[in-house]
Amino acid sequence: MSHAATRFIPRGVDFSAFAPKHFLWKLDGKVATITLNRPERKNPLTFESYAELRDTFRALVCSDQVKAIVVTGAGGNFCSGGDVHEIIGPLVEMQRKDDMPGLLQFTRMTGDLVKAMRACPQTIISAVDGICAGAGSIIAMASDLRYGTPQSKVAFLFVRVGLAGADMGACNILPRIIGAGRAAELLYTGRSMDGAEAERWGFYNRLCEPGKLVEETQALARSIAAGPTFAHGMTKRCLHQEWSMGIDEAIEAEAQAQAICMQTRDFERAYNAFVAKQKPVFEGN
Repeated sequence: MSHAATRFIPRGVDFSAFAPKHFLWKLDGKVATITLNRPERKNPLTFESYAELRDTFRALVCSDQVKAIVVTGAGGNFCSGGDVHEIIGPLVEMQRKDDMPGLLQFTRMTGDLVKAMRACPQTIISAVDGICAGAGSIIAMASDLRYGTPQSKVAFLFVRVGLAGADMGACNILPRIIGAGRAAELLYTGRSMDGAEAERWGFYNRLCEPGKLVEETQALARSIAAGPTFAHGMTKRCLHQEWSMGIDEAIEAEAQAQAICMQTRDFERAYNAFVAKQKPVFEGN
């Protein structure tokens, strides 16, 4: 099994010409769409696609072109998790060989994908239809916002393959989204949520009809990308960091964050537009 990372994306990459090997990429204005594209098997992940997704989100930290990101899947499904033949099989073989370092290398790599998504300053929105299971449910969870369909099925099914629900940050992030009791039930049982339950529990921000899912998700992404994107990145950082802070620390962190945002041109643009009774045009600086 090769753990080699995909080619490193250098600082200042032209994302309009970006051509990943293991998923589809489209840049439309300021919005990038990542499409997991193995529809014949419900878009499972491989060692290589994990690594390329991780490296892409890391590189997006340096991008001035991309202001919001949509993640979706081809063929009516989001992602069925790790590929049974290309990931699960090799991991079982490593277990048989007592290769604990190799197993740990893999689990740390998958966790690095979530770290890269959370460190990425752009807003990430998942458009979830059909099957969203295992690592697919983690990618949706690690996104900032989630749109789904009534027909979708979300399952954190690690327990069903003999593993802990503690995978890729699920025990930390999922309770923040839906609450500790609900998260515990999903992680202990591995059962699936349909779209209505996922929305009711707060996992989805909105339900859409399947034919309009990506369109509505991209519309939201365009709206966010047209906003004060430096400030959006600050909001994302504070949402991520303040969970482990006390209230006094959080208030001070937000005071510093807001003072930094007050130094941006977007803050001045908003004031000037208000005085002129016009809609502000933000540029993200």
